[in-house]
Amino acid sequence: MERATSSLESRLKAQAFALGFELAGIAPASEADGFDRLRDWLDRGFAGEMAYMRRHAAARRHPAAVLPEVHSVLMVGMTYGECGARSAEHGMQKEPSAVPRSAFRVPRSARVARYARGPDYHDVLRDRLNRLLRWVQAEVPGCIGRGVVDTAPLLERDFARRAGLGWIGKNTMLINKRKGSYLFLGALLVNLDLQPDEPHEASHCGTCTACLEACPTDAFAGPGWLDARRCISYLTIELRSSIPTEFCSAMGDWLFGCDICQEVCPWNKKPTRGLMSPVPNADVEALDPVELLKMSEEGFRQRFRGTALLRTRRRGLLRNAAIVLGNQGDAEALPVLRQALDDPEPLVREAAAWAIEQIEQRPAPVLPGPDFIRSH
Repeated sequence: MERATSSLESRLKAQAFALGFELAGIAPASEADGFDRLRDWLDRGFAGEMAYMRRHAAARRHPAAVLPEVHSVLMVGMTYGECGARSAEHGMQKEPSAVPRSAFRVPRSARVARYARGPDYHDVLRDRLNRLLRWVQAEVPGCIGRGVVDTAPLLERDFARRAGLGWIGKNTMLINKRKGSYLFLGALLVNLDLQPDEPHEASHCGTCTACLEACPTDAFAGPGWLDARRCISYLTIELRSSIPTEFCSAMGDWLFGCDICQEVCPWNKKPTRGLMSPVPNADVEALDPVELLKMSEEGFRQRFRGTALLRTRRRGLLRNAAIVLGNQGDAEALPVLRQALDDPEPLVREAAAWAIEQIEQRPAPVLPGPDFIRSH
């Protein structure tokens, strides 16, 4: 097709902003910069049980695997959640493994990663990308394109960096100077020869290693190298089998995902409210792991329909809930944990047995003596 004029690039970005995206940049559709690094990551076994990463590895070499006619990639970003609220709260400490169990935020409350506290971002971004594609096709009849989120074999962070949206930090997240790293990324692949933006060449992490030091499971093999097999997000979401006991205590009260390496990042200290911050979803915001363990398959599907939490399936979420209860050590949870020993899912039964052992082996609280009572 004929080369698009520069006015199309500016109008395309303006339309992306009008649709709610906060970042937009254009990258040429050539081989992904980090493809060799991806192969090294896979060869080191860091993908764990994510077989789809190995199965579709070759497709991630070039965006033509997603759209054969592609010439350009428009990368867009949208912030989510509220940043800056917790970074100062726990500084550079490892959380939650480095704090006493009594310091959990709310008794019997389980934490969900910020990105999953609202509607499923795949649906939101995909809808807006499709609307953006329709706009382009109206501007350039005959344009072929495809909007993708993170389910397509595209190394999004590579192309986001190439499109000038930010750099890839030591915790492997894309970081933008103004927006931080709490970002949803999407891509619009088109067969137009668009003028690319300048890539983001510099890294602004400097000597900071806060993200690496804060990880309670020591999931980073080095700056920029995440061993997913040790990552709480992987353990609570991607792992379909039992969570290794060596990581259970370090999970603390994380039920679904983890934000620790982002919470301690200095680039997330500035308070921001993302455009993807929906009206708080009561079904996700405050989750009681005891109530979750009572949930049937149908109840699980009804409560979490339209959210990212469906990804774990009932057995995964209840497995995680039992581990949270074991970490919180509340003896009042023992009855429901004992009931979970009869759950039809082996994963749930195993996690419940672990949690019961953790609670029962805790030393009994020391009650104040009569002298203390009289003096108070």
